[in-house]
Amino acid sequence: MAGIVHVPVLFEESMEFLHVQPGGTYVDCTVGLGGHTEGLLRRIGPKGLLIGFDRDPEALGLARERLGRAAEELAGEAPELRLIGEAFSNVAEYVEAGSVDGILADFGASSLQFDEAHRGFSFQADGPLDMRMDTRRGPTAAEVVNTASERELADLIYEFGEERRSRTVARAIVRGRPVTTTGQLARIVARAAPAMKYGAIHPATRTFQALRIYVNHELEEIKALLEAAPKLLKPSGRLVVISFHSLEDRIAKDSLRDGARQGTWRILTPKPVTATEEEIERNPRSRSAKLRAGEKQAPGDGHRDRGLETRKTDREKGSWGGKHGGVHHNLL
Repeated sequence: MAGIVHVPVLFEESMEFLHVQPGGTYVDCTVGLGGHTEGLLRRIGPKGLLIGFDRDPEALGLARERLGRAAEELAGEAPELRLIGEAFSNVAEYVEAGSVDGILADFGASSLQFDEAHRGFSFQADGPLDMRMDTRRGPTAAEVVNTASERELADLIYEFGEERRSRTVARAIVRGRPVTTTGQLARIVARAAPAMKYGAIHPATRTFQALRIYVNHELEEIKALLEAAPKLLKPSGRLVVISFHSLEDRIAKDSLRDGARQGTWRILTPKPVTATEEEIERNPRSRSAKLRAGEKQAPGDGHRDRGLETRKTDREKGSWGGKHGGVHHNLL
């Protein structure tokens, strides 16, 4: 665990779209190992307030140490910091309505969860089949695969993993019970639904994604946050979200679009922002990341521009330089 090096994804882009201002109030909904959170900590200043959420006690403990060191380094220039060990769907219970200048959320599992075998998120190393972000509560992935019916397994693998061979996979899992480790599950899936072409993702990738999303109610969490965000933000406050697969991104895109039509949001990213080639080389996990951002409209502003931001930031214009220096955009 001591050797974990956390590299926050789309860091500069996140700070830019949040438009961080000294003295502001900012919420990091997914503290993880504290990469983005430290960036906010160093920018807000002594009159600011930084609130961080993470339901993973192990990650929050490590982040607390990191952020404590950063605060000591900043001494009297550090903002007030509040770390809350709860899911970000509960943000409205801890944050006052209309009090926030910016909200950041980096969806999906953290580096710690993927890299530590005992957490059971990855098949790269064998470990107990857990997958819970909050290890204090809820069923493990092992309980799900060993108690759900074949049909239930097939449905959740199809819905949350977008796995076309979900029925074949579910049938193999049921026949292979009891399933207790990540390695065992990965082998069962790989035998039942082998890769269809050379260089494709590991056959178990979609099944692991599906179980993780199901166990942690990830999509429900995202929907709850996106519903709460405009109520928490001040007028002109900003929301920045980073997703890593199509299910997350679709929810974020649709929520911002719907809000724009209703005059709630001005969309700052008509197309999702993606990592530069340099960042992907430094941090391969950034390859699938997509950033979307919106600015809360003041009453009456939404109907004027229909919620769509058409002006380009300096970074979009390429003024930050370099062959690949500008933000990369994907088509919607």
